[in-house]
Amino acid sequence: MAIKIAIIGYGKMGCEIEKAAKDRNITVQAIIDPAQEKCGKFFTEISAESMKDVDVCIDFTAPAVVLENVKKIAEHKKNIVIGTTGWYDKIDEVKAIAEKNDIGIIYAQNFSIGVNLFFKIIENASLLFDKFSEYDPYLYELHHNQKLDSPSGTGKKLGELVLAGIDRKSKAEYGVVDRKINPEELHVASIRAGNFPGTHVVGFDSKADTIELKHTARGRAGFAVGAVSASEWMAGKKGFYSMDDMMKSILECGNNG
Repeated sequence: MAIKIAIIGYGKMGCEIEKAAKDRNITVQAIIDPAQEKCGKFFTEISAESMKDVDVCIDFTAPAVVLENVKKIAEHKKNIVIGTTGWYDKIDEVKAIAEKNDIGIIYAQNFSIGVNLFFKIIENASLLFDKFSEYDPYLYELHHNQKLDSPSGTGKKLGELVLAGIDRKSKAEYGVVDRKINPEELHVASIRAGNFPGTHVVGFDSKADTIELKHTARGRAGFAVGAVSASEWMAGKKGFYSMDDMMKSILECGNNG
């Protein structure tokens, strides 16, 4: 099914999404950003004019404006891919908007297909290591020095997966722990330096050996491809979805559309 998308927010990620869409022969019908001048497919606001002929909107903006963007897009009955992170305290409101307006919305801490496969690997690995108490799990991440949040949404998600899979761990400690770590705690460390697009390592250490699982992003392209793939998957759907729903659909049914 050929779809037409609108890109909400034309920063670095917005530019990558435009490239990814072109590579997949998806029409970028509109680009909406208040910092742009209105010209051709560029618009400064979400309106009937900018939403014309759009099937799915992809939002990579800022946490403070996500809810307002969703409300405005929903008025025009368009489906939405939310790549922006840090707005999850409003998740119930966003879900209610999807239901009230009979539209489809999908969100993710990270839209990279590789990262979401990594989530599945960590989920299964944690269940395996749960059976062997001599292995102590840990997690650390590296990102560029301009990143605003620490830990990242991806780091938090990985921590949640380890906690869910290993019964002897019940709490994650993020950042500095100026004391002895408690047996039930999972230590998650974040490093911000240089130009790292994103590296996440989950390890399991014992007296005998160390096992590490690692994902390294090479740039923003993977996130953009995943978001564009999500826009294709969301075409014609109604309801509220996470990236995990999309991955389950693809892995279990082979359905990426």
